[in-house]
Amino acid sequence: MAQLKPTSLSEKSISQNPSGAEYATDRGFKWLARASGVGTIVLLVAVLIVIGAEALPAISKHGLSFLTSAVWAPGRNEFGILAEIWGTLYSSILALIIAGFFGVAISIFLTQDFLPPALAQVFRTIVEMLAAIPSVVYGLWGIFVVIPAIRPVANWLHEYLGFIPLFSTSFGGPGMAPAVIVLAIMVLPTVAAISQDAFRLIPYKVKEAAYGMGTTRWEAILKVMVPTAANGIFASLVLGFGRALGETMALAMIIGNANQISLSLFSPANTLASLLASTFPEAGQIEREALMFAALTLLFITFIVNVAGTIIMSFASKQQTS
Repeated sequence: MAQLKPTSLSEKSISQNPSGAEYATDRGFKWLARASGVGTIVLLVAVLIVIGAEALPAISKHGLSFLTSAVWAPGRNEFGILAEIWGTLYSSILALIIAGFFGVAISIFLTQDFLPPALAQVFRTIVEMLAAIPSVVYGLWGIFVVIPAIRPVANWLHEYLGFIPLFSTSFGGPGMAPAVIVLAIMVLPTVAAISQDAFRLIPYKVKEAAYGMGTTRWEAILKVMVPTAANGIFASLVLGFGRALGETMALAMIIGNANQISLSLFSPANTLASLLASTFPEAGQIEREALMFAALTLLFITFIVNVAGTIIMSFASKQQTS
């Protein structure tokens, strides 16, 4: 009977001590990650310094009145961005409501076994491809498709429901409604993609436990899966809101670029990003300083949104674990 040949310790061991090259690679990766983090902070500070230096004369001259006035008259050296702040927040919030509803619905549809895996992957790819379409193409689509499509509905709503502030003005073409629709479609891929990741990270045993307790399919989804993925869904909404705040070309083409504050969905409006895009190329020195002040305001709004989202997510995580 043949005897087994004894093996050495190195042959029997499953794992081995890292080699010198692996130690060096690990250290190099750590330093690269640290350098990338520091470089990101330095780049952000550099952007703020450059924009702040350009905007400093306008900040000194206009002060807080720049944020509370809706007049933009370069010929009289009068500048105010209250209408643009309103248009930015109003359009972004409305678009986020639409994109949030449909984005979460799509993520549920694609992750909760409503479709065969191969077909779900096809729909997932189609949704992700929406993010690759250039902004100017969305703007053209809004001009030639969205505006003509909603004009009959808008005119009917204004005629019969014009006493409601949302429909108080007639629809002549570019305005808040087509801008919100196009912006919602642009934000949709961000919300849908991150929400899908949040649902896929939930262990399958959570769903099995819900079914084991006698829940129906929709009870398991709405009362178990959605609350479990709430942090990821909220993160997708925060990122989508940030995307909506900074969108430029599509809104500049279809929002109307009018400095006015109105609740009506059919009235023209303006946003900070579209103001910068449409005005900066022909701006003089004084107007350019005011535009830099507007850019600094947009950066501040985006920063506040992201910080507030991070704080809320952190608070929600602590509440879930406590």
